Amino acid sequence: MGDDSEWMKLPIDQKCEHKLWKARLNGYEEALKLFQRIEDEKSPEWGKYLGLIKKFVTDSNAVAQLKGLEAALAFVENAHVAGKTTGEVVSGVVTKVFNQPKARAKELGMDICLMYIEIEKAEVVQDELLKGLDNKNPKIVVACIETLRKALSDFGSKTVTLKPVVKVLAKQFESREKAVRDEAKLLAVEIYKWIRDALRPPLQSINSVQLKELEEEWVKLPSSPPKQTRFLRSQQDLKAKFEQQQAQGGEQSDGEDEEETAVAVDPYELLEPVEILSKMPKDFYEKIEAKKWQERKEALEAIEALTKNPKLENGDYGDLVRALKKVVGKDANVMLVSMSAKCLAGLAAGLRKKFGTYAGQVVPTILEKFKEKKPQVVQSLQEAIDAIFLTTTLQNLSEDVLAVMDNKNPSIKQQASLFLARSFRHCTQATLPKSVLKPLCAALIKQVNDSAPEVRDAAFEALGTAMKVVGEKAVNPFLTDLDKLKLDKIKECADKVELPGGRKGAGGGGAAVEKKPAAKAAPPSEAPSKSSGPPKKSQTAAASKVSAGPPKKGKAASAAGGKTKKTSDSKDFTETELSVEACEDLAAGVLPASCLQQLDSANWKERLASMEDFQRAVETMDRAVMPCQALVKMLAKKPGWKETNFQVMQMKLHIVALIAQRGQFSKTSAFVVLDGLVDKVGDVKCGGNAKEGLTAIGEACSLPWTAEQVVSMAFAQKNPKNQAEALNWLANAMKEFGFAGINVKAFINNVKTALGATNPAVRTAAITLLGVMYLYMGAPLRMFFEDEKPALLVQIDAEFEKMQGQSPPAPIRATKKTAADEEEDEGEEHDEDGGGAGGKDIMDLLPRTDISDKITADLVSKIGDKNWKIRKEGLDEAAAIISEAKFITANVGELPLALKGRLNDSNKILVQQSLTILQQLAAAMGPGLKQHVKALGFPVITVLGDSKANVRMAAMTTLQAWVEQTGMKDWLEGEDLSEELKRENPFLRQEVLGWLAEKLPTLRTVPGDLMLCIPQLYACLEDRNGDVRKKAQDALPTFMMHLGYDKMNKATGKLKPSSKDQVVAMLEKARAVMPAKPAAPAKTGGKGSAEASRSASASRSAAASEDVADSKPEVKKIRGGGVAGKKPSSSPEDPPPPKDKECNGSKKPPGKAKAAAGSQQGPAGKKPAAKGMKEDEDKSGPIFILIPNAKEQRIKEEKQLKILKWNFITPRDEYVEQLKTQMSTCIAKWLQDELFHFDFQRHVKAIGVMIERLESETEATISCLDLILKWFSLRFFDTNTTVLMKVLEYLKLLFTMLNRENYHLTEYEATSFVPYLILKVGESKDVVRKDVRAILAMLCKVYPASKVFPFLMEGTKSKNSKQRSECLEELGCLIDGYGMNVCQPTPAKSLKEIAVHIGDRDTSVRNAALNTVVAVYNACGDQVYKLIGNLSEKDLSMLEERIKRSAKKTPAAPAKQSTTEKPQREHPTHPNATFLRKPAQEDPNKLNQARQNAHHSEPSHPSIPKEFQLDLDMIEKDQSQVCELPDLVQHKLDELLEPIMIPKPKIRSVSPHFDDLHNSTASTINFVISQVASGDINTSIQALAQIDEVLRQEDKADVMSGHIDQLLIATIMQLRLINSTHLADDRMDKKDIIKLYSCIMGNMLSLFSMEALAREASMGVLKDLMHGLITLMLDTRMEDVEDGTQVIRSVNLLVIRVLENSDQTNIISALLVLLQDTLVSTAGSPKVSELVMKCLWRIIRFLPETINNINLDRILLDVHNFMKVFPKEKLKQLKSDVPHRTLKTLLHTLCKLTGAKILDHLSMIENRNESELEAHLRRVVKHSGNLSGMKGDRGNEKMGLRTDDRMSKAKVSDILSEIFKKIGSKENTKEGLTELYEYKQKYSDADLEPFLKNTSQFFQSYVERGLRMIESEREGKTRIQTSAVIPQHGSDSGLSGSNEELKPAVYYERLKILRQRQGLENTSRQGVGGSDDEPQQRPAISSLLSSKPSVASSTDMLHSKLSQLKESRELYQQEHNSPTHARSASPATNLDDLKKRLERIKSNRQ
Repeated sequence: MGDDSEWMKLPIDQKCEHKLWKARLNGYEEALKLFQRIEDEKSPEWGKYLGLIKKFVTDSNAVAQLKGLEAALAFVENAHVAGKTTGEVVSGVVTKVFNQPKARAKELGMDICLMYIEIEKAEVVQDELLKGLDNKNPKIVVACIETLRKALSDFGSKTVTLKPVVKVLAKQFESREKAVRDEAKLLAVEIYKWIRDALRPPLQSINSVQLKELEEEWVKLPSSPPKQTRFLRSQQDLKAKFEQQQAQGGEQSDGEDEEETAVAVDPYELLEPVEILSKMPKDFYEKIEAKKWQERKEALEAIEALTKNPKLENGDYGDLVRALKKVVGKDANVMLVSMSAKCLAGLAAGLRKKFGTYAGQVVPTILEKFKEKKPQVVQSLQEAIDAIFLTTTLQNLSEDVLAVMDNKNPSIKQQASLFLARSFRHCTQATLPKSVLKPLCAALIKQVNDSAPEVRDAAFEALGTAMKVVGEKAVNPFLTDLDKLKLDKIKECADKVELPGGRKGAGGGGAAVEKKPAAKAAPPSEAPSKSSGPPKKSQTAAASKVSAGPPKKGKAASAAGGKTKKTSDSKDFTETELSVEACEDLAAGVLPASCLQQLDSANWKERLASMEDFQRAVETMDRAVMPCQALVKMLAKKPGWKETNFQVMQMKLHIVALIAQRGQFSKTSAFVVLDGLVDKVGDVKCGGNAKEGLTAIGEACSLPWTAEQVVSMAFAQKNPKNQAEALNWLANAMKEFGFAGINVKAFINNVKTALGATNPAVRTAAITLLGVMYLYMGAPLRMFFEDEKPALLVQIDAEFEKMQGQSPPAPIRATKKTAADEEEDEGEEHDEDGGGAGGKDIMDLLPRTDISDKITADLVSKIGDKNWKIRKEGLDEAAAIISEAKFITANVGELPLALKGRLNDSNKILVQQSLTILQQLAAAMGPGLKQHVKALGFPVITVLGDSKANVRMAAMTTLQAWVEQTGMKDWLEGEDLSEELKRENPFLRQEVLGWLAEKLPTLRTVPGDLMLCIPQLYACLEDRNGDVRKKAQDALPTFMMHLGYDKMNKATGKLKPSSKDQVVAMLEKARAVMPAKPAAPAKTGGKGSAEASRSASASRSAAASEDVADSKPEVKKIRGGGVAGKKPSSSPEDPPPPKDKECNGSKKPPGKAKAAAGSQQGPAGKKPAAKGMKEDEDKSGPIFILIPNAKEQRIKEEKQLKILKWNFITPRDEYVEQLKTQMSTCIAKWLQDELFHFDFQRHVKAIGVMIERLESETEATISCLDLILKWFSLRFFDTNTTVLMKVLEYLKLLFTMLNRENYHLTEYEATSFVPYLILKVGESKDVVRKDVRAILAMLCKVYPASKVFPFLMEGTKSKNSKQRSECLEELGCLIDGYGMNVCQPTPAKSLKEIAVHIGDRDTSVRNAALNTVVAVYNACGDQVYKLIGNLSEKDLSMLEERIKRSAKKTPAAPAKQSTTEKPQREHPTHPNATFLRKPAQEDPNKLNQARQNAHHSEPSHPSIPKEFQLDLDMIEKDQSQVCELPDLVQHKLDELLEPIMIPKPKIRSVSPHFDDLHNSTASTINFVISQVASGDINTSIQALAQIDEVLRQEDKADVMSGHIDQLLIATIMQLRLINSTHLADDRMDKKDIIKLYSCIMGNMLSLFSMEALAREASMGVLKDLMHGLITLMLDTRMEDVEDGTQVIRSVNLLVIRVLENSDQTNIISALLVLLQDTLVSTAGSPKVSELVMKCLWRIIRFLPETINNINLDRILLDVHNFMKVFPKEKLKQLKSDVPHRTLKTLLHTLCKLTGAKILDHLSMIENRNESELEAHLRRVVKHSGNLSGMKGDRGNEKMGLRTDDRMSKAKVSDILSEIFKKIGSKENTKEGLTELYEYKQKYSDADLEPFLKNTSQFFQSYVERGLRMIESEREGKTRIQTSAVIPQHGSDSGLSGSNEELKPAVYYERLKILRQRQGLENTSRQGVGGSDDEPQQRPAISSLLSSKPSVASSTDMLHSKLSQLKESRELYQQEHNSPTHARSASPATNLDDLKKRLERIKSNRQ
């Protein structure tokens, strides 16, 4: 027992390892209890047992083992870390538990396995169980099979992967042990439940008896699919659903889920591929060519047997396919044709997608062979072509099918149509786009009218099937020319069609499930069953995409509901021609009888009268009853278009236009009149009316159709005038309608005819038309005219040059039909009619040559000859054929095969020549190249493995040229790419990975097959070759952006443990730098393909949009905006205006520059043009990629010395390489190439682009700031001045932006940039030095001056004397501007170093050093002598002399210094471009100018005493004397002002804080507030605590009035500082940050609880505050910080307080502007705008209560500005429709609350008529019935207004009393004055006397002055707000009775303004109790008074305010700290003077 007592004392985990079994048993029991007791799954306790669990289950003692198993089960169930033990524990269970005799042990073992599956470890468990099947012990095998069965039964086939299980299942049936066979049988039955017939093929090999038994069991199974009964931890929602169903006891099976499971396994996937190429008979190719048909039959029989294998191994089947194709095409024996077709079907079914490569070769032959009549042959050919269809897409085969549709043989046409019908069934809306359907439908329509009935029937069936699949709406536009009978026939066929798997077609609602139950699959013995796989696959794919279907349908339906005439429209469209009699009857019904009689009168006057009657009748006729065709036929009746009188003719033409505009005008009607119109278009008198008519027909019948007719008719005549005018009309019409849908091919020949015309007017018109077309089509248009005469080409080029750089105008007209149907067709039309050239690729319009007949067998044999010279000859010939043809079709015969052979030629020169030919082929073939990707494209990739660099380079160029034409999708589909990467060739791997790393980030979607490359990618990560490893690492993040981290992490499961750890670490790293997916292509596609096609060749853009925009919703975006929708200003084609001036020649918008290049190079320059295209496409995306935390990661790596520290004398290569690597992840590839190019001009170009994008990519720029600054530091070592000037230009703009964004440089950024900038301060060129000094000045705004100081000190040690002197000058400026605190580390140490330079050899250095010491003297007086230490006598005397001299000049000196320095510090040089509103005064400089002008005008006031004029003006204009004015505080000047306060009057109480505001309290508050924004957390917390104390005491809180904006600005700054700096800083204690947040929130909650103070917050500040709070709410970092959620809660509460208590006008304005900004900005999270909208909704909810306190004029102005930036169309294009709904709700609510009066509140909007807002409001008001009497025409509107005026005059007294109430109230006084002013303007005769006579004299003069001030404000004479001069406070009621008494007040105010500007008095007191003392830069209140609001400058104001706050703080500290005031002497006299003046003011007042 002694032993017992020893182990009893041990801790549990040690007991579990004890050698005594009893101890272990006891340990397991206690562990079990412990495991059940621990509640926290993440408790550290679990970690102790991680290594022991395997021992629990493998215990050698059976009793202990049982308990151990129980404990292990509890561990797995409860521990978070259990997943780590899966492999070892399950392995232990399999080997040591499943062989135990006890059933309980086995049961527990199975439970453990199942529990591991439940915690998401199914894969590992399954692997271990499958390994167990190879165990020799049958018990273990049985238990493993049983566990697998149980797992499948419980968790379903989604969790348990069946493929590996099915693979080994057949083997178990061969076991000698009956128990194993029985268990295998049970498992087979279970599997069958889940995958049904998919299990049959893999089990074909088992014993027939067993198979029969299985079949019997399978038959007994219920037909309903099984259900998952146990769920993974991640599937708890499904579990709840399941339990709910169980509880209800209902059998409502969740059909969709289950069916998906049923279809999830494809029998094909479960099969092992069979390799058949090696098994082919050796003499096959000889036999197949044999003359005896029996031998050929033998050969085919052998192949047929092989192709019956259901799954074939991938390989090169090219030769076999060609042999079989030859038999099909040429063999005379029909039986062999049939056999050969079966072989092809077998190959296609066995290879599936891999057969797609050969499809294009075989299909034309099969289609041609359909001429055979024998049913047996036809059937086998049908099977073959159907099987082949499933391996490729209809798009790839459509050309081949179209080619045979015109065949003379009816059988071929019939079978082609039937093939299409069968193919359509397998398509969905997504896979049958309009671009594919349109040409096919056109061909089928021809066949509908064929003479052969079988052809007609087949065409009907095909069209019916198409209609069923994509819906009537999509097909109807193509069936316009068919009569009703035929249409009905098609619909009938559509109804009969049954889609596979019971899919419903789009016409029937389209939202149904698109699945094909596996039960329908045929038994495996039949050939078709092999092809039963792909349809299923395609349908599941379609199902995933179907989400795009239903919403569109819904939208379409709603659109149709809104258009009442939809049905009649379609009828009208196919209007049948009426007879003349019928027309006369119809016309008689609607026209006056006299009119009809006089139509053909011989008297022209009667005809004219008849026309007038006709016109009147048409104008009054209702659209629905207007018989257009009858009317136009009446007009065409004799004399018709031969009318001789021009007046009658003009009228006739005008009526045609009217009918087309007002009626339902069909093409039938158009045909009646077009001839006549075209005939008159060139007529001098009638031409205008004829063009008007043509335009109206264009609107009615679509411009593309009309244009085609007009041009062909004009050129059918001989009249040159008509031809010229027809072309001129078309050129103009294109501009008006846009280019959508125009069929260029249709009239290009006529244009060519016109160009060759003898009449110059026709030629000129043709060239003008080409110019307009060039706007839309770009350079490719010229390709049509390559063959014209050189002289003509020069003219065409000149016209194109004129159009260069212009963008196409916005369309102002639209086809009526499309306007009605636009929305309905939207879903289907996205492929073609997307604006631009009808969305078509312009390359498709080019005439292409079929060169297949030139690719003769002779040429092919030459290319394959043994002699290399002959091979070369062959290649030369091929190249010549292609270059001669220019543009070729996709059919190039046997050429691809021949070229493929040459790509692995032993002669490298021929390889390169072949590559050149392939590049040539790409340019010539265009998009048709896609079908050759598999056959010819991948062999090019193989060449990338060549050992010669030049060959590899050529291969890469070829690859890029191909990708431009084909897009990336075809390259990434299938296994080909992964097969290439399997080749262990380091060159190939690094080239391919580099290529992928470049291409993948540009794609928005990629095929799932990309996953197949992952194992190879992981292998490359561990490749022996370093370059391969590096390229693989670079590619890793780009793969991850598409596949996701989880998938890639899961894929590491198959690696060896050692490799896995390494790869997982790399994945983690890659995750941090993973680029974001590119934005939707709508960014540049705002103009449809008009922009895209502007590139040198549009084919690239088409390809790109195709591979990028695979999903429907995205494509839909491209359509928006027709041809010239408004683009966001960030679009590269449209840089913001200010930049245009800075741009030099090289900075043309990218697209256009390329186009120019393309057009100049002409035919010879195709290749460079192609290259340009690619660049153009790439450049549309963002140049900087925002990667969260990437900068922090880089800082971390540098700290941990993982990378080189950025510190060098001259940059070495490794620094450049390191920077390049770091940049590669977050900078666009093309920009990086430019930045690191050896040509300096590329650098200039790159910086130009960076300047353009600085505003639009602010956030991303900041995220890459460290890298950008590092790159610029490298540029400081360049010798090229052009680059240097460009660098400095960018840096100035960059620092302005950083300052505006309140960004502070980190230590890391500054140290890697500032030292190198300082090098340039010593540059010999003045202009450079000046710029560098300017940048240093800006730098101090974003980086503390005290930290810049040491860098400059370092710079003074330079050998360059210029650098030394400039650094010393700059040090002097810093000391001047910021005081002695900047001297770091200590003033004494710094000054000693500075003083050393007084003895320098160089004069400029000596002077600079002396000036700097003088600056110190000015700051701290004689103390300077102590600080500088011992100087030589000579130096000391120089210094003393300089100090004496400076003392005399002090007043002038600071002014001089500040003129050069301060303006740069004061005002950002670049206006804030991110705000899209037009502020009244955008630039602070303009404001100051305006302010000065105001004061220039003031002295001219006659009665102002002379002594006040001069000095004050001088002081006021000199904005820069920051340093001098604080002395005013020191002298307590505020006390002098106190006597101005008048004793309290009896009328109103005075707020107790009025006096306080004017004594030192104000400056103390200023100081405390300035500390709130401190970078030091404790300082900030103390300041907040002081303010909070004041706010919490109600009696003291009023002191804060007037300081609210200032406090909020400081708070916003602090929030930004925490967000950008503190939170990111790992060294910072997060508790401190939370404490600071709590203080801020507490403070703000106190502030916004007091409504009086809350209402003082101005709009600009509220906007920034809301933005800051919302950003904080969404900051995910807060969730990771302890108590972070508490902060978020308080933010929520605060936002609600702000919304409730702020001034409602200001908060609504702020939210509207903020919403606008967040929607415009692409960088931020979309959630910000969502939250802003939620705030708006909340406010809208309270509008009924708050409506009376709101300034509607201002709100409506803000809405108007919002709608200018986001017109209705643009709003609808946003991803979400919520902004649109929010805006509508706001306006609707306002209308509901105010009624028609709301239209009187649009006074602040300029050009009201153009405002979308007014139109909208009128609609809403009219809708609600308030304006029912208003009509649309002008006259009535004016009348309405007049009556309105009369009405309002009747209510004069009510309105005026309301206004005077407002003036009398504290809150609304300003608003009242403004309303009174506007009222007086409107009614100049209004009598105010009755309202004024009962008020005090003060009130009357106050009102008069107020009105006067508003008047001068409106005239722009002064910017001082009304209330600044006339305090609204009651205590001033005795101040002024007459004008004379106002004078001192004016000067007093101006003195206050001076003091404000220096930050010595609060600057924003608006609202409740104080005087409304607004600073001039503040636009918020002035927007109440002036008609233009200013928003942008609100942020500018914040920045300037803050810089003043900082300065005032430093000065405050100086005054209170420094013992001597050196400068107090000189201004003393001024102060005395001021005192005297103020005494005079007092006496005046008394």
